Amino acid sequence: MITRSVFRRAARGVTLVELMVAMLLGLLVAGGIITIFLSTSNSNRVQTQLARMQEDGRFAIGRLNDDLAMASGIYCNNTGGIATVSSSNVFLDGLLTPKIFTKDFATAALFENTTNWGATSGKNTYPAAPTAAYPMPSFLYMRGYNCTGSSACTPIPVAFLGGTQDTAGTAVGNRVLGTDVLTVRYLNASRGWRLGANNIAVGNADGTLKEIDLNPTSAELPRAQFKSNTALMADCTTAQVFAVTGATTGVLTPNPGNNFSAPLALQPQSAPRLYDFVNDMQNVTYYVQVVTDDGTPTGVKTGALMRRVNGTTVSVPDQELIRGVERLTFRYGVEDTTGGVRFLTADQVDSRNNGAITCPPTVGNSVLTTTDPGCLWRAVKSIEVSILLSSQVTMPNLTTPETAFMYTPDTSSGAFAPVYPTEASTAKLAIQPSVQGFDNQRLRRQLTSLVMLRNYNP
Repeated sequence: MITRSVFRRAARGVTLVELMVAMLLGLLVAGGIITIFLSTSNSNRVQTQLARMQEDGRFAIGRLNDDLAMASGIYCNNTGGIATVSSSNVFLDGLLTPKIFTKDFATAALFENTTNWGATSGKNTYPAAPTAAYPMPSFLYMRGYNCTGSSACTPIPVAFLGGTQDTAGTAVGNRVLGTDVLTVRYLNASRGWRLGANNIAVGNADGTLKEIDLNPTSAELPRAQFKSNTALMADCTTAQVFAVTGATTGVLTPNPGNNFSAPLALQPQSAPRLYDFVNDMQNVTYYVQVVTDDGTPTGVKTGALMRRVNGTTVSVPDQELIRGVERLTFRYGVEDTTGGVRFLTADQVDSRNNGAITCPPTVGNSVLTTTDPGCLWRAVKSIEVSILLSSQVTMPNLTTPETAFMYTPDTSSGAFAPVYPTEASTAKLAIQPSVQGFDNQRLRRQLTSLVMLRNYNP
């Protein structure tokens, strides 16, 4: 009897209360593990998105810096100061900007030129088409568009990108609301032909150019690479753009019917080079376009920073640099006639801040004055570019403080403070992400760079 009782007690097992206590303890432990896992997973997602935003932002800023720093660059004849007369009575203006001989320069030789002769740009009315050779004006080197999102861009509406990109909106393919546009021009100096031994500029008795014979070496571009009817010939003291015939043949002849007058034959001692102006002059435009994660109108929307070179007439499509860009703002650091520098929007540059700023002088030049239309574009010495990056995925677990961000171009008071995506004051946040078509539950960070322009070309 005693043995059987002991055996029964040993085989009895656990009670219901003990089982419930064990289950409760197990649930508590499992809950703790799940909580730690979710917290770690969310933190990992945040860190991954922040790292990706930083990597993308650095690449975008680097690409922007490279292009903006080269703005207005022409082969071997750039300077960094206000034009004046040298000690040898040489007008330095002649060293800065090409002389235009071709009659259809603004309409045929430049991609994405939105400033036509005699047209009105914001508060400016540009001069009538020239009737004689003239220095390339400032407003043809660079053109900015201030786009706030509440109306068309100023000083000129964007109407050259094509299709839905000309319209700012929330549909796929539209430009993103509240993002600026900028076109800069500079010469691709890695191309072209050196004039001298093999490639010869043949002159007339009066010093004007008769023809150019291209006989490139194996290290140079083939003659067929000169494809257009507009040539740029430049050395370290001057540059001239003129119409030619004989593209792709290797024998280029100035076209008297499409030139105001005959260009000069530059001497080999001045190290001149020849360029196909239409194709070697880089016309680079930056803008931001609405895209989705799957390419369909119903996908998750974000903004893509786009880079376009030489318009839509070339076979190379617009380059998508990075995604997750919601704002793009350019501010131009201009130097006035007194040497003072201030930062202005594109429309303020174009109008000389409503006529309040006098442009730098251009000595010995009757075309480029201190008040000619768009003259302040030649006074741009630096460009401040700001972009607002967002995570490309929606993160519903973000708390309200975690969604806060700062975008300094929206604050004119100088007192910068983080704002939430739902901020209603346009003095703190010019446009809400939801108005742009983007989700509020995303991480957002601002990147800013100040780019000093290497070239000064009035």
